[in-house]
Amino acid sequence: MDKTTRILAIRHGETAWNVDTRIQGHLDIPLNDTGRWQAQRLARALAARDTIHAVYSSDLQRAHETANAIATATGAPLATHTGLRERGFGIFEGKTYVEIEQTWPEESEHWRQRTPHWAPAGGESLLQVRERVTHTLRELAARHPGQQIVLVAHGGVMDQLYRAATGQDLQAPRTWQLGNTAVNRLLWTPEGLSLVGWADTSHLEDNSLDEIST
Repeated sequence: MDKTTRILAIRHGETAWNVDTRIQGHLDIPLNDTGRWQAQRLARALAARDTIHAVYSSDLQRAHETANAIATATGAPLATHTGLRERGFGIFEGKTYVEIEQTWPEESEHWRQRTPHWAPAGGESLLQVRERVTHTLRELAARHPGQQIVLVAHGGVMDQLYRAATGQDLQAPRTWQLGNTAVNRLLWTPEGLSLVGWADTSHLEDNSLDEIST
């Protein structure tokens, strides 16, 4: 029996707070018009080229709206999972990067340096996020041996998945992109996670997808 689960890990579409460089965390921010357009382009592309057996989404609406577009276009069942939520940023949530640096300079330094055990007040540390994300990945992937699933989540989740698949340390500088609705392809087996492809945004340049109805 094939124990491999193919995974399409996707960050949600754009929000107004993404544009404003404002930390969202667990705050429930909707997609903006661009984000809804991105989600529709993505959904049409996946429906045209991929067989999807299940779609799993963070319960936050920016991810769920993106996931719902995919489920509608592909006919795959959709379920939510709180383990796919963005990192909880506590007191940082709702603030811009500049506001955080000005208001909490010491905490901001820990954030920039990616101190693994540090967490903003009321939020999660990178160690906690890694444990949550990897546990959720194992749980969901193990349900679908020999199949392909979609995980729709957030930038922080995508970052953890990339690190897990490539062996990057939590404090390693990020050199990979985390674009809105980028398709990131992974393979999971009980032995571990591996990277197939990362940051595919070709659907956002393919104007023929606008002619496909969903």
